[in-house]
Amino acid sequence: MPDERTRTRRPAPPSGAGGGAARRRVREPQLTKVRSRAGTVVAATTGLLGVSSTRRAAVLAIVVCALALTVAVPLRNYVAQQQELAAVTAQQEALAAEVGELSRESARLSDPDVTAAEARSRLGYVAPGETPYVVQLPPDPAADVVPDPFRDEPWYRRLWRDTTEGPA
Repeated sequence: MPDERTRTRRPAPPSGAGGGAARRRVREPQLTKVRSRAGTVVAATTGLLGVSSTRRAAVLAIVVCALALTVAVPLRNYVAQQQELAAVTAQQEALAAEVGELSRESARLSDPDVTAAEARSRLGYVAPGETPYVVQLPPDPAADVVPDPFRDEPWYRRLWRDTTEGPA
């Protein structure tokens, strides 16, 4: 059995040419009821809120700005973290390359012949039974004597000359 609220009654159309007009009259009150209900709802919500359309637009703009600012800070943090992650990854790759190079150097220095050669050249070690000879060349007399034409100048003149002309 259909619901009585949704069931509509339509009177029988009168005979003659004016049958269409009678139908419109019957439907018009229903349309005006729907329109008046919609208008009442809009008026009620506008009246309840007491806000005009410009104020609604301003509030909407403020809400959108607040949402944009709310999203902007985490997005900025995300981008900064991605950049930091890329930098740390590059640093890690550089350190891994350095570790590989140092491992090769350690393997090279673990050879006893290389260690003995380094000890002789850098530290001057001598194997037992060998006689070390150290060659000392005489000093070059021309290299020691460098005449300084400004040797007797006071310090402030040297400073001024070095500042204006550059070091001698």
